Amino acid sequence: MDIEKNRKAHRFLQTFGIVVIVLALVRCAFPDIARDNKGAVTEDAELAADTARGMADSVATSPVVASAIADMPRRRAHRVRGVSNYDTAFPDSNHVQLVAAQRWGVKPVKDRANAEQRKDELVYVGMSPYYHVAHLDASIPYLVPRAALLLEDIGRQFYDSLYVKDIPLCRMVVSSALRSERDVVRLRRSNHNATEHSCHLYGTTFDISYNWFNSMQGDTILDDRMKRVLAEVLDNLRKQGRCYIKYEKKQPCFHITVR
Repeated sequence: MDIEKNRKAHRFLQTFGIVVIVLALVRCAFPDIARDNKGAVTEDAELAADTARGMADSVATSPVVASAIADMPRRRAHRVRGVSNYDTAFPDSNHVQLVAAQRWGVKPVKDRANAEQRKDELVYVGMSPYYHVAHLDASIPYLVPRAALLLEDIGRQFYDSLYVKDIPLCRMVVSSALRSERDVVRLRRSNHNATEHSCHLYGTTFDISYNWFNSMQGDTILDDRMKRVLAEVLDNLRKQGRCYIKYEKKQPCFHITVR
């Protein structure tokens, strides 16, 4: 099969070379092929040009050429690998992440008004072409610059990975970011699993949903392939030492702290 494909490709290249040579000869034989002194196409030049076009059309419609083009290799979509086990790939507990959060983060903000006054320490992450920020009830869209850069890189790499895998482009969804001390108190009243020593207090931590994504038109997408692609991206960044990640089940998200 490979020998036959090579033979067809060889014939195609030979035919193409012949056409190029013929066109060159026509150009040499009729130097005025473009236009005469008055700007009109001469009869001989027009005949020569028609002949050359006819030969080119014959080559283009040749079964040999058509077969060779059909056999040319096409770009293959990359395979979606995912991770073998989410719990094993993303095991970093809150205790582990808290150490990094306290190292790289800011002093916890008291409330949203206090966060607005700390913009010299925090970066607004509420809008990006690479991710969508959900309506945040218990946090605000601010992170320290180090974490904001990580979030942007995750979104960009996720977008690129979808493209090379021929999966419809979409944006990941950020479901939580910086929490004020008041946010944590209110959250603990309704969620007994929430800890008062939250990594989200330091602006180093954010959550990315894995059970829904946002289409480029703003619609909600539910597709397990996208979860696996996102897991690949996160797994690579974690192995590079850029972040700690916990696979959360009660709140379906990847809990991520910058390193």
